[in-house]
Amino acid sequence: MCRNIKTLHNFAPPATDEEIRASSLQFVRKLSGFTRPSKSNELAFDRAVDQVTQVARELLGSLVTNAPPRDRDIEIAKARARSLVRFQSSAA
Repeated sequence: MCRNIKTLHNFAPPATDEEIRASSLQFVRKLSGFTRPSKSNELAFDRAVDQVTQVARELLGSLVTNAPPRDRDIEIAKARARSLVRFQSSAA
């Protein structure tokens, strides 16, 4: 579940609202243990996702770094290479 939470800081272009919300949703899913909450828990679940999204936006907006922004395409290529190595060794 949490493998889908991606690092969002220091990218060019910056993380989108959709990316921040998706990470927040994954975080709340992990904490609650629900992939989809029941009707009785839906309001609390949605409220938690909204609050985590807001806090994540504030965090990303306040972080500073001297490192140059990372390129999304390069990071995706690195992740694919790591995955290839990881899963090729599992199949052997």
